[in-house]
Amino acid sequence: MRFSVSSRKFFLGVSTAALLGIGGSPAMAEQTTAELNRMSANGNSGMKKTSDDAAENTILQEWTGPYDGVPPWDEVKVSDFPGAFQALMDEGKKEADAILAKPESATFDNFMVPWELAGSKANEVFALWGVHSSNLSSEEVRKVQGEWLPKISAFYNEIQLDPRLFKKTKEVYDSLETSGLDAQQKRLVTRQYESLVRNGAELEGADKQELIRLNTELSKAFNEFSNKVLADEETYIYLTDEAELAGLPDSFIASIRAAAQAQEKEGWALKNTRSVMQPFLQNSTRRDLREKVYMAYINRGDNGDANDTNMTIAKILKLRADRAKLLGFDSHAHYRMADTMAQTPDTAMELMMKVWPAAVGRVKEEVADMQEVADAEGAGITIEPWDYRFYAEKVRKAKYDLDEAEIKPYFKLDNMVDAMFDMANKLYGMTFTENTGTVPVFEPQVRTFEVKRGDKLIGVFYLDNFAREGKRSGAWMTTYRSQYSLGGKNRYIFASNNNNFVPGGDGKPTLISLDDATTLFHEFGHALHYFNYDITYPGFGGTPRDFVEYPSQVHENWLLTRHILDNYAKHVETGEPMPQELVDKIEKSKTFNEGFSTVEYLSSAIVDMKLHNRAEPITDPDAFERETLTEIGMPREIVMRHRLPQFNHLFSSDAYSAGYYSYLWSETMDADTWAAFEEAGNVWDPEVAERYRSIILATGNETDRKEAYRKFRGRDPEVKYILKKRGFPVPDETASVTGGETAGND
Repeated sequence: MRFSVSSRKFFLGVSTAALLGIGGSPAMAEQTTAELNRMSANGNSGMKKTSDDAAENTILQEWTGPYDGVPPWDEVKVSDFPGAFQALMDEGKKEADAILAKPESATFDNFMVPWELAGSKANEVFALWGVHSSNLSSEEVRKVQGEWLPKISAFYNEIQLDPRLFKKTKEVYDSLETSGLDAQQKRLVTRQYESLVRNGAELEGADKQELIRLNTELSKAFNEFSNKVLADEETYIYLTDEAELAGLPDSFIASIRAAAQAQEKEGWALKNTRSVMQPFLQNSTRRDLREKVYMAYINRGDNGDANDTNMTIAKILKLRADRAKLLGFDSHAHYRMADTMAQTPDTAMELMMKVWPAAVGRVKEEVADMQEVADAEGAGITIEPWDYRFYAEKVRKAKYDLDEAEIKPYFKLDNMVDAMFDMANKLYGMTFTENTGTVPVFEPQVRTFEVKRGDKLIGVFYLDNFAREGKRSGAWMTTYRSQYSLGGKNRYIFASNNNNFVPGGDGKPTLISLDDATTLFHEFGHALHYFNYDITYPGFGGTPRDFVEYPSQVHENWLLTRHILDNYAKHVETGEPMPQELVDKIEKSKTFNEGFSTVEYLSSAIVDMKLHNRAEPITDPDAFERETLTEIGMPREIVMRHRLPQFNHLFSSDAYSAGYYSYLWSETMDADTWAAFEEAGNVWDPEVAERYRSIILATGNETDRKEAYRKFRGRDPEVKYILKKRGFPVPDETASVTGGETAGND
């Protein structure tokens, strides 16, 4: 569940994540050389008269149509991206020079404002590019990636490291106390100054050129890694005998049959992605095939062939370590965490290790329950990783009389989409009205919706729900245009959710699992965060990496409220709402299998932090992964949610490197926030919802996010609520997420 955002403040560095469209985070705005910062409100800047070729370029044309112009997905030619990238760099250099060459002393008005508004066209270009590289990838797109992204990375690094930029920023920074600026303006200047220092602005000569080289080489390695993983995800296991379908639900069989037909193959096709692996392992009674599917999935990028990523990872780690040392940091983790809520690797590790022992303890209980079932059946097996999901479903049914197959008919995708829109309306007064067909889309299955709050038009929501060739795996949210009011106009927001659900085959409606429905609400939470923005300066458009998942995670909670279940969880055949008996079973089983889900995720986060919190880079990722998991006591029946050879969060960009812990950090705030709604006696309480919207969602990064949370909640978030949410024991004394002690158990 990753977040990518295409708009960042232009001249403080363009992100490889944004260029690739690979789940970068809004957390890194203004803070590293690997971030694409927010663009100008003035969509007409600079690009029209670049050249005759540029005038004919489908990428550089002005956005026209409703909502002050919409992305022209239907007209874009991939072959035009190289010319567009070159034009952006040519005009970007001229625009930067025009601002930086001014002879007068820099002030907020004559320097910071034009710098905030610089580079307007780049935002649109990279929005188009991000969709092509993430949702519409092809050999042609990947060829452009390999050739152009290193050039773009080097170009924007050179601008960021231009000594004139630091000189002017420092002039404004040094006069903060005498310039009469307001609190937001002071924060904007301070953050830009600190970001430039952190990212090498004080380097000179050979050191500066070395930093540019390191960042350029990293962009090449990121591209190499993502292409290799994608290639392994585009492989299939083919089934040709009906006996191999034993235990699989009809809806799943129809979907994998459709996948085979799309390739003009006989039988059934299992794509090597999580959205196929997970339901297969949950349901298949063929243990031999469960093992085969599982091993193919966990060994993506780790097969010793042309798509093996281990050497690429080692290269990335070496480049990161060299960069951190050059910039004066103890490690890559210290460098990446300098502008986060946690601030240091030790603080993040402290939180993770408060949760880890309880999670491992719960896994032991879960495995014992599953082994008991297997023994009672006379299976004659010891539970292995490819058995976990299968026997967990048996235990769920035995303990709670609850079967995933019993739930799924009530989770029709279209109904769940309506449900998330209703959530937005009840909490924030927002409406989503379908207008599919009135604006261009990049794929026929994409739906669009006009977004309003009351009578105020906010923007357009794009929904791309289904897996297909050329679309990367996972789920993510992206903005194509984001809100800010600097420049005199409040812009309409274009945001999208991108999922990889498997469509119903043979004309049947698409049914999704409870986990899939949670993903749907999670990604929509990201979109709601940005649709609620009400900020002035583009530079406040991103939040710290360990904050950014918080608004998305808190919105997952409303999925299992009675209002949503009773009104939208309707049986696909009978149309009857989910019976109260089944709702009660779901409520009772909320913490079921939390040991598995927590250990699967948290092991990945701990390995990430240990991998990057070191001065000397490791050279054998496989060995490091094995040794670290042994060291922390990883249960043998579980494998990391993302093994290093396929860990796109870490190695397709800098985005979540030394930052995968942020999901846990954010969920700690999420659980504490949900407690605030529960304490109100009504989880739809309008007063709590409005405080949350106005203090947390609407403000972007205009204020320190710790202070914003304290203003909303009256205190720091407490760890006890996430432990309770996951059904783990709560110690008598539980620390807050920031480390302070709070009084004991409820």
